Amino acid sequence: MNVKLATTSDSLELIAFKLNDQSFCVKTRSIREIRGWTPVTPLPHAPYEVLGVVNLRGTVIPIIDLAVKLGMAGTVASERSAIIVTDVNNMTLGLLVEGVSDILTVPAESLQPVPQTAIQSAKFAEGILSHQGAMICFLNLEELFSSTISLSGGGGGGGGDAGWQEF
Repeated sequence: MNVKLATTSDSLELIAFKLNDQSFCVKTRSIREIRGWTPVTPLPHAPYEVLGVVNLRGTVIPIIDLAVKLGMAGTVASERSAIIVTDVNNMTLGLLVEGVSDILTVPAESLQPVPQTAIQSAKFAEGILSHQGAMICFLNLEELFSSTISLSGGGGGGGGDAGWQEF
């Protein structure tokens, strides 16, 4: 478990977002920018969570459907969707989310450990925050993307209509 005991002066700066109407958050320091949805160029034989790639100021980056990566139903991109561009494990990735909901600064001691019954989830979750009556899962992007994304030999190449289909 990665939850550290913190002094009262420690705080967490987080960005909160929605996936399948559930709240998640990540540390702001790993975020490069937040962009509106833009269509992607699909890649043949990409892993199912990889929707495709976009050109970000001269750099081609993969766009990951974060809901699919977490084992949830895929996100249907809309004008409210956002791409969170992040640097994680020496990779630049775009994460498709339903929408960014808030930027939070919360006391570090408000982070609760993942319950023991959900210990398999603990690998990808730093903990759980209770904020304004909502439960927010604090994701560990470094663990979630601990292995290098391979853009070859995958399943369907995306979770949306824009992805490749194999017959």
